[in-house]
Amino acid sequence: MPLSTYATDFARIALANITREYPNFPAHLITATDEPLGPRTLHPAFYGAYDWHSSVHMHWLLVRLLRHHEGTPALPDTGPAVDVLDRHLTPGNLAAEAAYLREHPSFERPYGWAWLLALAAECRAYGGAAGARWTEALAPAVAVVDRLLADWLPKATYPVRHGNHPNSAFALGLALDSGELSPATDRAVRERLLAWFADDHDAPAHWEPSGQDFLSPALSEADAMRRVLPGEEFASWLDRFLPALRSGAPCPLLDVPFVSDHADPQIGHLLGLALSRAAALRSLADALPEGAVRSRLSAAAEAHLSAGLPAVERGDFTTDHWLATFAALALAPLGCR
Repeated sequence: MPLSTYATDFARIALANITREYPNFPAHLITATDEPLGPRTLHPAFYGAYDWHSSVHMHWLLVRLLRHHEGTPALPDTGPAVDVLDRHLTPGNLAAEAAYLREHPSFERPYGWAWLLALAAECRAYGGAAGARWTEALAPAVAVVDRLLADWLPKATYPVRHGNHPNSAFALGLALDSGELSPATDRAVRERLLAWFADDHDAPAHWEPSGQDFLSPALSEADAMRRVLPGEEFASWLDRFLPALRSGAPCPLLDVPFVSDHADPQIGHLLGLALSRAAALRSLADALPEGAVRSRLSAAAEAHLSAGLPAVERGDFTTDHWLATFAALALAPLGCR
């Protein structure tokens, strides 16, 4: 199933979400009675899609669709998307976003930071006059994230391993994929991933999933290690980390999660888990040589993708404001582009 099949629908979903200001969950610490709190005041670029990180990655989705499908039958009319991106990704708006990040150094750490880097990378890859405008406007915010990441990593003694936004492995893997980090910060990210995870073995896959995961702790870790270990070393590490893959024993990570209530905002995260697992499973399979492990991972990726795709647009804002991004990752994982 190529991403082009869904390009028009995903672009429409992204546009509707990044321009929808309410309902809004700002995750903002109020420090004064007269503090301005309107979403557009706090975040003039990323005020929509319910929360900041979803707005950022829905912008990423829109640029990604433009880059791959603009002018094709899959996405014939891109004028509205470019117009909205031009209104949002301005130097003034992004200067305000950069200032907010600088003044709130733990805001959206590390998930939102990584998505901002991914957005900047997508704008750069899109190119042309529009891509150059957006890339230049994003540069101050990218610089702030790079600095914040560099300051945080030496203090991050332990990784966050659960399956929600603070997950360390997913965000740092996404940051590496972006190519937007300075050489020193890129090196620090790789060193921290190795320090956290190189000696891990026998991951407790039977503990997954938790009730509101949209990321797999084990697969996110494995996918991060794929980025920092050369092929044969990674394959050996994966054998130690998830020995059931090689032995042929049952592995719960390969089973599609059951979602009892799609409309519940937390249980509904499991819809995203199916898609984020699909992306990770595909990337892991592509990093391995032909054989039984690769085949198991590929088959599980297809099963998860087939289960998650029908949920992308349900007319329910609790899932519609974010899920299409993870569908795009599952259809074309960043590590596979």
